[in-house]
Amino acid sequence: MMRIDLNADVGEHTGPSAVEEPALLRSVTSANIACGFHAGDPSQIRRTLRLVRDCHVVAGAHPSLADREGFGRRLLPVAPGEIEDLVLYQISALAGMARAESLALSHVKPHGALYHLASSDDAVADAVARAVSDYAEDLRLVGFAGSRLIEAGRRAGLRTSAEAFADRAYDSDGRLVPRDRPGAVLSDPRRVVEQALRIVVDGRVLASDGRTALDVSADTLCIHGDTPGAAHLAEAVRTALEREGVLVAAPERQGAGGASAVSPPDR
Repeated sequence: MMRIDLNADVGEHTGPSAVEEPALLRSVTSANIACGFHAGDPSQIRRTLRLVRDCHVVAGAHPSLADREGFGRRLLPVAPGEIEDLVLYQISALAGMARAESLALSHVKPHGALYHLASSDDAVADAVARAVSDYAEDLRLVGFAGSRLIEAGRRAGLRTSAEAFADRAYDSDGRLVPRDRPGAVLSDPRRVVEQALRIVVDGRVLASDGRTALDVSADTLCIHGDTPGAAHLAEAVRTALEREGVLVAAPERQGAGGASAVSPPDR
């Protein structure tokens, strides 16, 4: 049976996006929680952890460069050693708060500019992987499918999850279309569902030029919490995948951080 994890980035916003999060978390199986460096604050983080726990969703850390002004999406000059410390600090802080809520972290997925840097730069990728491994070797590292980050995680002895995106357009070179270009974010439910099915069932994604078919092997599929209508998109994607006989579930593993991991029930 085909299997896929459905993940979302959460705890990043207030307002309409935050209001949608309970509905979003009823459809996804993994949540990547902002750790305060690009978004979130201690109170928001704790509320998000409680929501994730109550929705029976697997919790992960979503660390970033120290860039609240740019929402973690600016390419800031940071040395690999500093990146390692930033990531380790954020994992540790989130794990401590998660433990207080009887949750264990399952995985780490970098955010924004850090995610893209680690996808293409070996030194950054190794720094992120070292930080994850230094905290707990049983944490899973999530990274762009086929990227340097996935390779670095494997070198570090970590289990990895290769990620693809249901709500982002792909360039013909296999990278995501930059957010400042029109059409970079997909919010039409039919198109998002079509892309999700193509990735999971066919192992391919159609680039934004409408002609180039890219091979992609994914363990987890992302829908961003701030994509317009994210909760509806996640529900539509999960329903379509299950209709095709795909098991939508978080990776089977024991979380880290000193508390029992919460396993999501069958929907």
